[in-house]
Amino acid sequence: MSGRTVTIAEVAKHAGVAVSTVSYVLSGKRTISADTQRRVLDSIKALGYHPNAGARALASKRANVIALVLPLRAGMHVPVLMQFATAVVTAARAYEHDVLLLTADEGPEGIRRVAASALVDGLVLMDIEEHDGRVPLLRELAEPSVLIGFPASSAGLTCVDLDFFQAGALCATHLADRGHTEIALLGAPAVVYSRGTGFARRTLAGFTSVAGASGVAVPCEETFDEVLATVRGLLDERPGLSGLVVHNEAAVNHVLAALRQLGRRVPEDVAVVALCPDDVAERAGPPLTSVLIPAEEVGRQAVMLLMEKLEGRAVTDATLLEPRLTVRQST
Repeated sequence: MSGRTVTIAEVAKHAGVAVSTVSYVLSGKRTISADTQRRVLDSIKALGYHPNAGARALASKRANVIALVLPLRAGMHVPVLMQFATAVVTAARAYEHDVLLLTADEGPEGIRRVAASALVDGLVLMDIEEHDGRVPLLRELAEPSVLIGFPASSAGLTCVDLDFFQAGALCATHLADRGHTEIALLGAPAVVYSRGTGFARRTLAGFTSVAGASGVAVPCEETFDEVLATVRGLLDERPGLSGLVVHNEAAVNHVLAALRQLGRRVPEDVAVVALCPDDVAERAGPPLTSVLIPAEEVGRQAVMLLMEKLEGRAVTDATLLEPRLTVRQST
């Protein structure tokens, strides 16, 4: 099987055992029968499998490093990403682990390369797409992983995130409860939806579940001119529009500036709710009613789950943090 990397799943299939059994044979973390151990080692030799460049032979030795896969690509707001990264690094240091940063554009091959290098003990991944090409590999790897976000099918994975469906619904409900009958969601940039990014699509679904026919949702880009054109188009199409939900941290202040330029007062003419970190909402003019993006808590939970998995403990497959709305001057 030369010419490509043999996976641990192929070794397990060849030996007639579970992937976890192969992992235990390599790590020495559990006692495996002599017959099973022999079959696994024979399969490793026959297939030419190279477990972590030989590091697995060092019994339970660890690198004390975890990998964080960051989505540094179009449509992602870097300051918010850095809040997640800082949270992961801080939490990892509490467990005496360092963090190796990868970028999402490396895809499955970047993950495979790092996992095979003995550089890391486990992985935390962000910006999960509904049909994420990295997921099949994560299910094969001996190294544990935690996803910040949810793919369409999360079976066999450990995922943690804000409940974005409920967050979108909460924002729409807040506006509806204040008598707004025509509302709109200014969402993430179009490229984020086209990639099938989970958090953006779940927010949209939650908003739509409450707003129904009285709501409209459009992607929102990041420059002022693009935001102004989008807001002007919405108001021209729906003159009665009186409530906006903004799910794009980079566009929040542009939306407020566009409304001012178009002669609309906040909140007297148009109420605005944002999904964003508290510091973004508090610095806006006026301060925005918002649902917190809890980067610190999500990052801490992701690292805690990963450390539990590294210790061989059972963890909850799905952790959804309940959204919290704070009312400020924009509604």
